[in-house]
This record gives sequence, structure tokens and C-alpha cells, in this order.
Amino acid sequence: MTGWSCLVTGAGGFLGQRIVRLLVEEKELKEIRALDKAFGPELREEFSKLQNKTKLTVLEGDILDEPFLKRACQDVLVVIHTACIIDVFGVTHRESIMNVNVKGTQLLLEACVQASVPVFIYTSSIEVAGPNSYKEIIQNGHEEEPLENTWSAPYPYSKKLAEKAVLAADGWTLKDGGTLYTCALRPTYIYGEGSQFLSAGINEALNNNGILSSIGKFSTVNPVYVGNVAWAHILALRALQDPKKAPSVRGQFYYISDDTPHQSYDNLNYTLSKEFGLRLDSRWSLPLSLIYWIGFLLEIVSFLLRPIYTYRPPFNRHRVTLSNSVFTFSYKKAQRDLAYEPLYSWEEAKQKTVEWVASLVDRHKETLKSKTQ
Repeated sequence: MTGWSCLVTGAGGFLGQRIVRLLVEEKELKEIRALDKAFGPELREEFSKLQNKTKLTVLEGDILDEPFLKRACQDVLVVIHTACIIDVFGVTHRESIMNVNVKGTQLLLEACVQASVPVFIYTSSIEVAGPNSYKEIIQNGHEEEPLENTWSAPYPYSKKLAEKAVLAADGWTLKDGGTLYTCALRPTYIYGEGSQFLSAGINEALNNNGILSSIGKFSTVNPVYVGNVAWAHILALRALQDPKKAPSVRGQFYYISDDTPHQSYDNLNYTLSKEFGLRLDSRWSLPLSLIYWIGFLLEIVSFLLRPIYTYRPPFNRHRVTLSNSVFTFSYKKAQRDLAYEPLYSWEEAKQKTVEWVASLVDRHKETLKSKTQ
């Protein structure tokens, strides 16, 4: 295993950055190839500092560019594929999501075969399993349960197809005669420093008299800290490189969570921001069943207007279901097969995230100050 290389797609993203930071600590790793469509100057500077430990090559390019992918995979031992378009608000064109999330994954798998890359780890999503109805209760779900998302919404549908492609590719024969080993990780809702969803919610509240918008007061979920999800990827690549562990891991998917308390999305946002004076919206709200059917009516309006106008509803049935379901999962299988234990406790994860939220609040205050001067 001396002098091996690893390619991380989506390395400029929320999760990809964290995986790269952990990878530099891996023994005998000679090169990390960080692939994304674009890297900001701050991240480039951070990655350049990591060069002291391991060679880090930044690759800017398109996941749909076949020659680019083939070059990126040359002489690589492990591919960690996190790149995808995440869209729960319906703002991205369906074709774009399907192209990047499904076709991009298929092209990367084919590039691995041509370059004889033996290990492929895919970052899947909890949405591959559902939820399909806010009335259905899933508590401490596990991999043996036959759960599958039935929504046609492009993000969960594309992740489901991509995960199936990855797991079906396990056992493919590589160009050099070797065998491709694959597995998929399904993290629950990921929070932590750099979360776009958390950042959007905090900034909206700061502009709205400190009131956090309700995104899911009826939900019960088990969020997972981004550092622990990144750690699970490191353990997965170690397991697939270990001749003793690989047979039980290859071709499998794993739910990834941690000891973050089970709670609603609203309570999580409140817990991470309450010390800055932000508070939950205490105004009366409509019953969940009525919100669901309003979402259905908005979908009909959107459909009827489509020939003359693109109307994106503020919410739809899928988003109402996603945000208001009881949907929690155990990580016992990952403990057993990957030796996964969270790297960060809930208290550590909370502290790190709250410190980051503090920076968002400070930035907001500076913006207001500059506007009044």
C-alpha cells in the first residue's frame, strides 16, 4: 500500500473539504487529488497549507467531462465521490441534477475501470430511503429494512439511481484484471461549520428581527456532524483496503449518524443560535395536514402556469414531508463493519458549530454598520 493516491470529487464542498483535511493524516498517502468545478481563493490557500503533510493537487473541471475524469483517475487507488447537486427547494433544472448526480457518477465509475482504480466510496443520502409520508414513523431504522424513496423529485430520485449504479458496479473487472470494490454511505441531515442550510436560516433570522423560520417543527430526526461524516469516509476506505474487512463491506450501504440528540429541525437551529438572541417563531401555525394539501395546490398552480411562466412554489408536498417526518436511523452496522465511532461528541460538535454561527452574526453586524456609515 506504499505511496497510494486518493481522488476526492466535490472537494470544494461542505463535506468534501472535511474529508480532505482528514485524509492528509492517513499513513503512506502520497497524493490527494481534490476535484471540483471551482475552488475559492480562501480554500486554495488552506489546501496549499496542507501540502506540508501530503501532496495536494487541485483539479478544476466538470464531472461530465470524460477525458478530464480519466486523467484525474490515473494512478489512483481510492475514489471518494461526494460531488453532486443538492436541491430541496426545486430551484435547479431537473436535467442538470440528473446529469451531474447520475450521469456524472456513471462516467466516474467507467473512468475507474479504465484507470484500474480498485476502491470507490460514494456519498449517498438519507433521502434515498425516504421519507415517503409524514404519517409514516421510522425510528432507529437500519440497513435491513427495505426502505426506498418513491418521490419523483429530482434530488432524491437522482441519488437513488446513482447509489444503485455504484453498488451494482461492485465486482466489475478493471482494465488491469483487478476487481472494483464499492460501498455507499447514507448520512442523516448534516450540520456543522459551513452548512449552507444553517447559514441561510441564520441569515434570514438576522434579517427578520431574530425570528427563526419554521422549517420542520413536526419532525424528529437525528442530525449528524459534518466531521463525523467525513470520518466515516476515512474508515470506509480503510475497510475496503483491508483484505479481512473488505468482503463484508463491498457492495453495502451504511447509515451514518452520531450521538447528536434526536430532535426537530427547528430545535436544532434554535439550539445552535439561541445564545445570539435568535428565537423560534411562536406564532400560531396551520395543521400539518393542511400545509401538505396547500403544497399540493401550489404544485397544481405551478403545473398550469408552466407553458407561460415558471412559478416555483415556496413549498410542495415533498418538502413538507421531508421537513416534518419522524425519520431516525441507527449506525450499528457501520460500527460493526467499519469500526465507526463518532470522532466528535455532540458537545464538541455543538461548540464548534456555535462558534461558526458567532462568525455569521459578527459578519451581519459589520454589514449593518457599513450600511449606516
